[in-house]
Amino acid sequence: MITEIETVSLCIVFFMMCFLGTGTDDKNLKNYPSYPDGVQNRIRNIAEYQGKFKENNTSATFISNFFLFLIVLLALGVPIRENSFGHNFICLSIIGQCLNLFDLLIIDLLWWRNSKRIRFTKIPEKELYKNPKKHIQAFGRAIIMFFLIALLDGYVLTLF
Repeated sequence: MITEIETVSLCIVFFMMCFLGTGTDDKNLKNYPSYPDGVQNRIRNIAEYQGKFKENNTSATFISNFFLFLIVLLALGVPIRENSFGHNFICLSIIGQCLNLFDLLIIDLLWWRNSKRIRFTKIPEKELYKNPKKHIQAFGRAIIMFFLIALLDGYVLTLF
């Protein structure tokens, strides 16, 4: 029961962070790498947006997210911890992969692609934001990331 409560709570917090991190051009530019290539190309050609976004390295993003979620899932693992690596690994895998699936299905494919909050004032065409390619690629990378995190955190929780 605690795993389910933690998972739902984490998904709610994650959605709120995404929601609060959008809504203005300045906020949306911070999420520049999440936008489809067509939108990114248009952003690069708009003088007002120059210098307000960064093109992130996929490897650097993976590593920073890895360490962030390594700490978050370790903290969430403490209340559900048992002496069994298998139990710890499975619980942390469930939490991580449920968050990953929630991010893809609810945040990326339902909300993000249809929300006016993520659109730029200078690029209002809804159809430009519909390409799910980057979201699906991120989902694939996160499957690997959360598997590795569950392995490491599951092992650490078993030791203590």
